[in-house]
Amino acid sequence: MTQGSATVQPQPRSSGDRWFGGSTWIHRVDQRFASLAAHRGLTVVFVGVVAFGLSALVALFIRFPVPSVHDEFSYLLAGDTFAHGRLTNPPHPEWIHFESLHIIQQPTYASKYPPAQGLFLAAGTLIGRSPIVGVWLATGLACAAICWMLMSWMPPRWALLGSLLAIIHPLSLDWSQSYWGGAVAMCGGALLLGAFRRVVRRPGVRDSVMMGLGMALLASSRPYEGAVLTLTLLIALVFRILNKQSPNVSVWLRRVMLPVALVVALTAVWMSYYNYRVTGSPLRLPYMVHEETYTVAPAFVFQKLRPEPVYRHKQLRDFHVDFEVPFYEGQRSLSGFLIWGVVKILLLLIGYFKNIGLVIPIVMLPFVVRGNPWLRLAVVSCAVFVIGLLPVTHVQLHYSAPIFGLIVLLAMQGMRYLRLWRWHDFPLGKMLVAVSVLLCAVSFVLSCQNGLVRAKADEQSWSHQRMRISRELEQSPERHLVIVRYGADHSSHNEWVYNEADIDHAKTVWAREMGPAENQQLVDYFKDRRIWLLQADAETPRLTPYLLQSR
Repeated sequence: MTQGSATVQPQPRSSGDRWFGGSTWIHRVDQRFASLAAHRGLTVVFVGVVAFGLSALVALFIRFPVPSVHDEFSYLLAGDTFAHGRLTNPPHPEWIHFESLHIIQQPTYASKYPPAQGLFLAAGTLIGRSPIVGVWLATGLACAAICWMLMSWMPPRWALLGSLLAIIHPLSLDWSQSYWGGAVAMCGGALLLGAFRRVVRRPGVRDSVMMGLGMALLASSRPYEGAVLTLTLLIALVFRILNKQSPNVSVWLRRVMLPVALVVALTAVWMSYYNYRVTGSPLRLPYMVHEETYTVAPAFVFQKLRPEPVYRHKQLRDFHVDFEVPFYEGQRSLSGFLIWGVVKILLLLIGYFKNIGLVIPIVMLPFVVRGNPWLRLAVVSCAVFVIGLLPVTHVQLHYSAPIFGLIVLLAMQGMRYLRLWRWHDFPLGKMLVAVSVLLCAVSFVLSCQNGLVRAKADEQSWSHQRMRISRELEQSPERHLVIVRYGADHSSHNEWVYNEADIDHAKTVWAREMGPAENQQLVDYFKDRRIWLLQADAETPRLTPYLLQSR
């Protein structure tokens, strides 16, 4: 065969090649991947269906998701609100009894979080009669988007392999089994990255719209983290436009900037309207209302503490003052900031390298990025994103979801480079790639096993006890009011008081116990319900008839 003007003679295969290539199982698998990946649209759909199906199977046969984190209940409130065809809910007359973490009661009753995750939960409720179906749907779309993204950076068969490894990554599995997000931002980041690579190569309206859609998903799910990634790529895009080798500037304006600006503008209008309905102002986010009402420690360590508000419930103060403030103050000094910065980076590394199969290809990055400006941009984008997380007071793994696709991209490029390695004519690289893929599968199995262990351990947790009591009450023909009494040493992380969007028509209402006068007013309001007392910190929480003098 020829390559340019030189003739390249085919080389005989070594014994190693005959084992790791040629007619071996690796070659056959590679051919199957190439055959499927040749149909790009079908491949993207296939990946989405597999991700959705696997998420459902993990939940149904290993560990069904039960909300236990404050954020999950807040997102479930948003999903229930949207499923009822509303953007928010009117404040309840007895709202003081229903105050809880990460929700607002005034000027309306709503979640503090952006709406994207809640919209997917609402879709799950409407389509599959359960909000978790919306999480699986978001996971399927996110993995399909990663496949579409990878196809713009590498050959289709490698994109298919990368997206399948993304499906079984422990982080992806975790996000597919919880209500507090990850998959939506993962989808937005993948759309943004895939469209960016395409429009740089060939400016087009369709890819520009996809780029804008990725920005929209990030803005309505993880706005700060999404903004860091978006600005990094937009700066790179501007440099590309100003490059004299690029197409005419008018082409970029017409085919890229205008479609992106249109999608972003529509998103801004929608978000402004949503803010207006929830807070009364198009520029005031529900998150801002919540922070001004309840929190003392700010979102970023470089901001100052807020004055402590008047708390009507000890549990709210325990969380916002006793838990959050020391964590914030520990990062205010230079040494504290550096120490916690290392902790945050280690948190991300441990999270992503739960998939131990990614370790080998990621180690190859110093060799891969040399002479490849696109991969240098990918590495720089990851670095800028991580640096952007350092001043955030509290960092969780799902905050990094916008760059999940980038991590997969870098790992797959490492595998592609690694595959070419030879040692004394032995195809060592092919063997290491096979080992990496096998280790990814082992990580998936270990995650499933861990899920089984956690499912057994969670049977006595407070969240499962809450679910058990809630199901028992749902089976009763009566409607119920559960007044929750906490002990003096109650953990503010174990919060029982969360309600549906339509409190008055809910089968069960959860309320905080307060003083005799407030309790009497609450009981009078819900006099048509059976009223229970729940002592949440008893060894086995159970319901007893509520008497006003029982306090």
